[in-house]
Amino acid sequence: MNILILGSGGREHTLAWKIAQSNKLTKLFVAPGNAGTNELAENVEIAINDFEAIKALVLKEEINLVLVGPEDPLVNGIHDFFLNDAQLKEVAVIGPEKLAATLEGSKEFAKEFMMRHNIPTAAYQSFTSINLEEGYSFLESLKPPYVLKADGLAAGKGVLILNNLKEAKSELKSMLLDAKFGSASATVVIEEFLDGIELSCFVLTDGKNYKVLPMAKDYKRIGEGDTGLNTGGMGAISPVPFVDETFIQKIEERIVIPTVEGLRKDKYPYKGFIFIGLIKVGNDPKVIEYNVRMGDPETEVVIPRIKNDFVEVLDATANQKLDTIALQIDERAAVTLMAVSGGYPEAYEKGKEISGLEKINESLVYHAGTKSHNGKVQTNGGRVLAVTSYGSSYKDALQTSYKNIKEIDFEGMYYRKDIGFDL
Repeated sequence: MNILILGSGGREHTLAWKIAQSNKLTKLFVAPGNAGTNELAENVEIAINDFEAIKALVLKEEINLVLVGPEDPLVNGIHDFFLNDAQLKEVAVIGPEKLAATLEGSKEFAKEFMMRHNIPTAAYQSFTSINLEEGYSFLESLKPPYVLKADGLAAGKGVLILNNLKEAKSELKSMLLDAKFGSASATVVIEEFLDGIELSCFVLTDGKNYKVLPMAKDYKRIGEGDTGLNTGGMGAISPVPFVDETFIQKIEERIVIPTVEGLRKDKYPYKGFIFIGLIKVGNDPKVIEYNVRMGDPETEVVIPRIKNDFVEVLDATANQKLDTIALQIDERAAVTLMAVSGGYPEAYEKGKEISGLEKINESLVYHAGTKSHNGKVQTNGGRVLAVTSYGSSYKDALQTSYKNIKEIDFEGMYYRKDIGFDL
């Protein structure tokens, strides 16, 4: 098969690395890709939302399957674009159609879906500029901390957790009246705060059958001890030490099955990954959010633990034959550490030369924000590299990743030295 991966991050490099191992692959393309994918595939300089340019590439290179990495093209309807085009409709697309992608595109839509299908989640109400005063009243009815979520896509930055009622009211006003997150915060969802420990559950579904992939836990805050600003993710661990068989069973019965069944009942066509952001409250799982693609950096620990030929798995997903696949999972733990640019998640500089990559031997290095320039690898984003290691336990894997990340260097490089601290 000729396969195209859309995206340019660590998630896409990890998927390319896995797909490149398959003997069912003829040629692999990544658009736009990065310096890491360049070693495994042909990078094509196309923007992920330029559907016409993607179409031209698919036809020219006779691509059989498109794997969509990030959420943007899915929310913008790339799967529907293929289905509605006579020349493209036979090409397999891994990723939900536009209506189902609204699960990530709108927090309110996701909440209504959960309520409809009795999927456990936090109590909530949503507000617009028209009923701002009601929003204030709802905040007054809650106990702190207060959770405010921009309804639309805000690049992972649209969630605020505040301890002070006055500040929560001020932020609600800023989101609704001053468009703090642009059009993403035209509607704001206010939720009760759930106190517990977070984890990520990944499901692959063909619209009828499903497979639960390895669970993972990521670390979102820039600072050690989970302090400071939210990022796209500073590291991840799989499996999750506090998740036992009983808890996995609860997740599957109360959340995964009602989600997959709910999509089918509501006629939301879905072939692709569902990322379920969970929180363990006491001994019960509740859903914080849905994403309609793999998470990053969780992909960098989940995909390396899958032993199957991944092209076979994707092909079965495309043809609604996931029930014929038995997932084989590596028993070892996997851990990833993210090296980021100085200043991230706020302003940072690009174009810093990266050295030491050739010294890594016991870890896998996935490129996130990199580019090739005159034969050198340079930084090209906030999150730059993910260093993934296996181990008999997450502590062993962490030790290997920490040893290897020290071999890498670029100006301003930063990484958290406490991943797994809370386990």
